[in-house]
Amino acid sequence: MKKELRSDAFLQDVMERWGDMVYRLALGHAGNIADAEDIYQDVFLRLLRDTTAFKTEEHLKAWLLRVTLNCCHDLARSTQRRGTLELSELIADESADPAAEELWQAVAVLPPKLLTVIHLFYAEGYTTEQIALLLHCRPATVRTRLHRARKELKQLLGGENDEECRLERVREPDAPSICAATAETARTGSRRL
Repeated sequence: MKKELRSDAFLQDVMERWGDMVYRLALGHAGNIADAEDIYQDVFLRLLRDTTAFKTEEHLKAWLLRVTLNCCHDLARSTQRRGTLELSELIADESADPAAEELWQAVAVLPPKLLTVIHLFYAEGYTTEQIALLLHCRPATVRTRLHRARKELKQLLGGENDEECRLERVREPDAPSICAATAETARTGSRRL
């Protein structure tokens, strides 16, 4: 029996709503535009051909993130890598805000496991429990990776205390900084924002 493809309207709607999220995650992992575009295309081709009945928008979003991460891992395992434009070059071209440019350059050098949790937590707004489900690990593991990533980013950006730290949420300018969250964790013992 032949599988029925999803409609173009459905695909267009999903690409408009979550295409940027898929592309940013792919670019963060791939480190160059060409591979990120390949991953982006592959994710949406898989969606077009997939017959999963998504129960909610969150289910669809989680599926997109999981498939994007799988495509990133497939690419990393691939032995045929080509020289292309690096993430730092893209950031320099597209970022008008020097602080955001500096932050994304620092995030880009994190190991993939740390980069993934930082992206999902700060750019996409997932909780540690949701990230744990997506990455098939324990919430404590996610919190540990977040702590390590914050610590590395703080060192990379030269922040010795909260006033000097320039790490802010990517999408929510009025949200607490990564450093404030780290300080709150140290003060209260709470591991959540």
